[in-house]
Amino acid sequence: MATAGPRVEHWQTTAGARVNFVETRALPILDIQVDFAAGTAREPDGRAGVASLTRKLVELGVAGMDETQIASRLADVGARLSGGVDQDRASVVLRTLSMADKRRPALDMLRAILATPQFPADVFAREKARALAALKESLTKPATLGSRSLWSAMYGSHPYGRQATPESVAALERADVVAFHGQTYTAPRATLAIVGDLSRAEAEAVAEELTAALPAAPGMAAIPVPQLPPASEERIAHPAAQAHLLLGLPALRRGDPDFFPLLVGNYSLGGGGFVSRLVKAVRDQRGLAYSVYSYFQPLAQMGPFRIGLQTKKAQAQEALEVTREVLGRFLAQGPTEEELLAAKQNLIGSFPLRLDSNSKILGSVALIGFYQLPLDYLDRYPENVEKVTLDDIKAAFARRVSPEHLVTVIVAGE
Repeated sequence: MATAGPRVEHWQTTAGARVNFVETRALPILDIQVDFAAGTAREPDGRAGVASLTRKLVELGVAGMDETQIASRLADVGARLSGGVDQDRASVVLRTLSMADKRRPALDMLRAILATPQFPADVFAREKARALAALKESLTKPATLGSRSLWSAMYGSHPYGRQATPESVAALERADVVAFHGQTYTAPRATLAIVGDLSRAEAEAVAEELTAALPAAPGMAAIPVPQLPPASEERIAHPAAQAHLLLGLPALRRGDPDFFPLLVGNYSLGGGGFVSRLVKAVRDQRGLAYSVYSYFQPLAQMGPFRIGLQTKKAQAQEALEVTREVLGRFLAQGPTEEELLAAKQNLIGSFPLRLDSNSKILGSVALIGFYQLPLDYLDRYPENVEKVTLDDIKAAFARRVSPEHLVTVIVAGE
């Protein structure tokens, strides 16, 4: 069995933020990820795009300091900021050296970014223009068009189907960003993951310091459960040389007991690279695509199961038929004993590589914290993979992947 995962400690700050902490002294590094329930699913109607714009702007001006001064201060101590936005959360990530003279200025800056962003009017105008230009440019690409159409077909008017448009971004005003930040970047919506060269007492002090000035606004309503869509097929004309094929449906929420059977089963279907059935059938046997994949993306509510590939325009229909045939056979029969063993060996054997750096541990600990997974989730991961049976896989796929709800999008097919 694989090595045990890191020991995760948990507590709540005085302001109401949840904290998960892993002490590791191997390197003089401190990694902190602050997640807010401020993803795209939390955007108000008609304000799609405000989550990403807000996340971008929080680090581009704080009380008493502009973006150039912020960047200079972080560079002086060798610290780095990163982060992003998905459907569920907005993340602010800090990496800094753990020595007090480096850590102190970096943490001061992170606290200012979390608590006192200024959203300068000129910076807002510039970043909005950049976001609008980037969106318009991305909407010329077949991969973007396909993915957006797939999410729309899977989720419709559900918050997970919400996507920024040139019109929605153009309509955003600075007041929208200020309001969204005030409603969502709050202590009750915050989860901190702290990994690195700190004691528990030091980590508690850091967490208190970072969250003390956050607004104590009330929590939030749960994201509604998506309705499963009827099966559909959409074809989008595009001059691209290759056709893009995407299939999907809402399937799995984070923390669902079906996660491990689906994870293990999908390795054999389309998640295991060259050993997966989709690659063997679509690429190896027929030469229809260079790569083909399938995966589950669990979210706070049912996130998608997706299959994707690219192929020559003239072969799009054949590739689609083969893909559906492979999926149908897998749903009917499940994997073989040999496939099950290979999947388990790979998933368990590669698991330590997912925890071989502070930043990788941080990502896993942040996931555990935000989605309130068990603290021993990493410890029990190999055991939960090992105990999956063939019957578990067939039953989980039957519950979660139903062809009558599978939507299909084809961009640039003939």
